[in-house]
Amino acid sequence: MKDLFGKAILDFQTNNSPEDLITETTISEEDEMSVAYLFRDFSGMPKLEQQALLLSKGRVLDVGCGAGSHSLFLQKEKNLKVTAIDISNNAVEACRLRGISDVFEIDILKFNSIEKFDTILLLMNGTGIFGKLEHVSKYLVKLKSLLAKNGQILIDSSDIIYMFDEDEDGGKWISGDVYYGELEFIISYKGEKEVPFSWLYMDYNTLQSAAVANGLKCELVLEGDHFDYLAKLTHQ
Repeated sequence: MKDLFGKAILDFQTNNSPEDLITETTISEEDEMSVAYLFRDFSGMPKLEQQALLLSKGRVLDVGCGAGSHSLFLQKEKNLKVTAIDISNNAVEACRLRGISDVFEIDILKFNSIEKFDTILLLMNGTGIFGKLEHVSKYLVKLKSLLAKNGQILIDSSDIIYMFDEDEDGGKWISGDVYYGELEFIISYKGEKEVPFSWLYMDYNTLQSAAVANGLKCELVLEGDHFDYLAKLTHQ
């Protein structure tokens, strides 16, 4: 991949003529996304993210940290020890420049730590990195292996059923071949187009079922204003 998402983040951090990102999915048309939004402070975050940060405690692992705004808040405002990881080299470099002291370029499935984490964060549609429904279990098993005895995984997502057309009887026009939350995502930046990648939105009941099947308790913490939610996973 070209790491265009990370390039936009690093361009913004270094004032290298950043432009808006263009995003597109298999069920939505092109839309502009301001890179500046990824650098928002606590007051500019949605209430689900704010709640997740307020609930964060102990040793924290921020998975898919992006521009590092969540990690920075926890590190500076709550004085927590945070490890931030992302698969984007450019995003990791931007996080270092922003002052995140413990940040690494690595896939969560390859991340190993002797020390367990009291809080594991996956925010801004944290289920997205699972890619497809068939991969959820291996990610949950990995996350569980990194979780301290009394730790918590705080993860958000959205039920995107609302995006599908209804017939006259109120039914939804959804393909029966795949789970409706499985999308292909395309990002464009400064005239370049990224390789399409899989991105997963999970409704709460599906996440809860997957969590229980993998030895985790799932609790609905908060619902947002637009079919989104924050969940807490803990050891059973």
